[in-house]
Amino acid sequence: MNNSLLSFLALAALLSSEAAAQAPAAAPAPARPGGPAGIPTGAPGAPSAPGTPALVTLPTAKGNGRISGVVLDGATKKPVEFATVALLAATGDKPVDGTVADDKGRFSLRGLAPGEYRLQLSFIGYSNVTQPVTLAEGRMTVDLGSVELKATAQELTEVTVTGERPVVESKPDRLVYNAATDNTNKGGTAADVLRKAPMVSVDPDGNLQLRGSGNVRVLINGKPSAVVAGDIATALKQLPGDQIKSVEVITSPSAKYDGEGSAGIINIVLKENNLQGLNGNVGLAIGTRNSNGNFTLNGRKGKLGLTAGFNGFAFYAPGDQEVDRVDRGIRTEVNGQQVTTTGRLFQRNEGQGMGGGGQGRIGLEFEPAANHALSLSFSSNLFTNRFDIDINNRYTLDQGQPSTTNPLFGNYTRDQVMENTVYAYDLLGSYTRSFGAKSRREFTVLAQHSRNRAQRDYDVRQYPLLSPDFSNPQYREQSPNLARNLESTLQTDYVHPIGEKQTVEVGAKVIQRKVYSDYEVYRTNLGTGVFGLEPGLTNKFDYDQDVLAGYATYGTSLGKKYSARLGARVERTDLRGNFQGQDNEFRLGYTNVLPNVALTRNLKQPGSSLRATYSRRIQRPSIFYLNPYRNESDPRNITEGNPELDAEFTDNYELNWNTFAKGTSINISLYSRQTNNAIERVYNTDPAGRVVATFGNVARNQTYGINLFGSAKPLPKWDISGNISAFYVYLSSKTLNTSNSGVVYSANLNSGYKLGKGFSAQLFAMLNSPRIQLQGRNSPWQMYSLGLRKDLWKGKGDLTLNADNPFNSYIALANDFDNGQSVSTNTTYVYNRGVRLAFAYRFGKLENKPSKPKRSIRNDDQKAGDGGGNGQGGN
Repeated sequence: MNNSLLSFLALAALLSSEAAAQAPAAAPAPARPGGPAGIPTGAPGAPSAPGTPALVTLPTAKGNGRISGVVLDGATKKPVEFATVALLAATGDKPVDGTVADDKGRFSLRGLAPGEYRLQLSFIGYSNVTQPVTLAEGRMTVDLGSVELKATAQELTEVTVTGERPVVESKPDRLVYNAATDNTNKGGTAADVLRKAPMVSVDPDGNLQLRGSGNVRVLINGKPSAVVAGDIATALKQLPGDQIKSVEVITSPSAKYDGEGSAGIINIVLKENNLQGLNGNVGLAIGTRNSNGNFTLNGRKGKLGLTAGFNGFAFYAPGDQEVDRVDRGIRTEVNGQQVTTTGRLFQRNEGQGMGGGGQGRIGLEFEPAANHALSLSFSSNLFTNRFDIDINNRYTLDQGQPSTTNPLFGNYTRDQVMENTVYAYDLLGSYTRSFGAKSRREFTVLAQHSRNRAQRDYDVRQYPLLSPDFSNPQYREQSPNLARNLESTLQTDYVHPIGEKQTVEVGAKVIQRKVYSDYEVYRTNLGTGVFGLEPGLTNKFDYDQDVLAGYATYGTSLGKKYSARLGARVERTDLRGNFQGQDNEFRLGYTNVLPNVALTRNLKQPGSSLRATYSRRIQRPSIFYLNPYRNESDPRNITEGNPELDAEFTDNYELNWNTFAKGTSINISLYSRQTNNAIERVYNTDPAGRVVATFGNVARNQTYGINLFGSAKPLPKWDISGNISAFYVYLSSKTLNTSNSGVVYSANLNSGYKLGKGFSAQLFAMLNSPRIQLQGRNSPWQMYSLGLRKDLWKGKGDLTLNADNPFNSYIALANDFDNGQSVSTNTTYVYNRGVRLAFAYRFGKLENKPSKPKRSIRNDDQKAGDGGGNGQGGN
């Protein structure tokens, strides 16, 4: 069902109040425990709690009558989305039927008996409109055409909300988590918010997965952002949860989207409004793990709108790490002879980290005419952090000791400082041409330029383990690494309806990416003791990627029960890579056709549907995977990217059943995906006992899963939602001659309750089973949070107290791998128990103005980094 649950609840509240107005007043009863007459509140047969509307049952209308129309704003002639439509009897206030308008302002009431009626249309910020309607024999279908509502200005203190969105909504092509209604998000980050979205998993390190796959593209307001261009885990720390309105989870995007990989798209929708006048909000959160402050301002007058916002944040991150590894086949010299032995690594790291940054954005919207809209926006982000780590390293051999005196491969203690600074910006302009309120025809042109610049440096000072002289290090190493990603996009889309039941959509896009990496390593020469540049680990890398794409999508209704969507996308990719001083540059080009098919059947139960989809997607590696920089800050654990990675291709199949009734939503999906050249993290061990972690197109990935989501409102003041996901994954690699498989599951629960007198409480909990990797697996983990909120000043402000994992001081994340030569367990202790207090205040005048149709650039074709590489299973 396409109707918004917000308006459904508003309609229910309206009908309840109408019924309550007709009911005779009851004599007051003596107060008794649990409620009037001693009946516990909420029990069967119990009266509603004070201030709670009584539930009513609408009379069943019988007949073949139909009333339809479109709700418009009287001044702008734009649709009023999700307006409440109530059908009343000719006299009195008794409701007969009701519905809500869709996102185009359209509504329809069916199955009505002949008679005299009054149609009442309403929406917050508008004056109600009541219009008489007659259904008679020979005229049982009435099309009212356009019904206009007149906007009314209101002070914020006068706004009365009669209904609100549930925490999670199920829509035909996506699940929507309404983060703004969840109290536990106050003062948190985007990572805290995404953990609660259906089918999404974010571990304590910030590694993101959707239905068990790290192949997920994150968009902000429907468009790519330089903030998440490479390291998603870092990006999620930059965006405060208070700024997020909702999270949309799209597992079967149409052909108009770029290739999204094996999992799908997560679209983070930031808070904004379409209200005339000047309004805004300010917020401040102080916590033991993170703190932030934010300010937004919106100004709208007539055809011009201006939005601006800023937020700053800081976080504190103590963390310990343990590495236990056994290396087989280590070559060393004992008594002048080369022998093969076993090496054992014991490493214990203690670290303290902190960081912070800010984000600013400004947007301008202008409507020169009723069907023309221009927009220009600029956003900029700065993120910086520093980690100070004490490392104690022991490496022993089963047969004697190595004859070499190289201190890098023995026992030592180290002081290591890691500093990261990321700066990014997005500049976006768009033009939208619509063709009237009733027409679905639309033309858009969009252009975007993004830049992401990351400076990652480390400084190592090493001392003997047993007798360290901290004033005289025996070894030093420094490395600056600059990685830059420039991206320019031009896109155009056109939607053309064919009658009432068919739609054709076509579009084209050009993307130009320029990736640059400049890395250097300075270290102590162990022979001479001189500190200087290491040429073998220093270079510059240029990588250009040009993508030219076109798509066409056709949608049609097949009778009353069925609808179909057919589409295809053609993409041409040209690649060029070059190292400084390299004679021959790397070049590659390929063209791909990516089909997309969806068939939907509407079931008898209103709001119920069954949908089957197939899509083939491409996903190109991002700078996180391509960067050839070789990080040897830990000589026993080395990481490097692979500039010769190829794109992934994935076939996705999904069967989805969705229903909604009486405030309860259920969504069940069965899915399968197969990737024949999946990018996986690969661990290789050399004869000296060094493990090098990189990436390669080395695996075949087959995944078969089921996902169950449900939300309900057992009581008027209580909402609850939950998600259970389970899948079987099989990973195999002929290149590495290895395979791994297993069942992976996860579950989460989100519940809120209104306590009365402006108080409300929220609970969130989740658990995750071990994750499968090609050469190992990750450990299970759990998280939970509690929130208590108090509304202030008639809804203009609120104060929220949140606690994350209050009964556990840390979460232990273990990453195990076995590559045939090395067996390792890497355990990270994430100290994320925390408490934070958040305050928010909203100010200004409100006058409702319907939102304009918006299009956004969606560059969702790249496989992005997960921040740590621990979540590669299921790709």
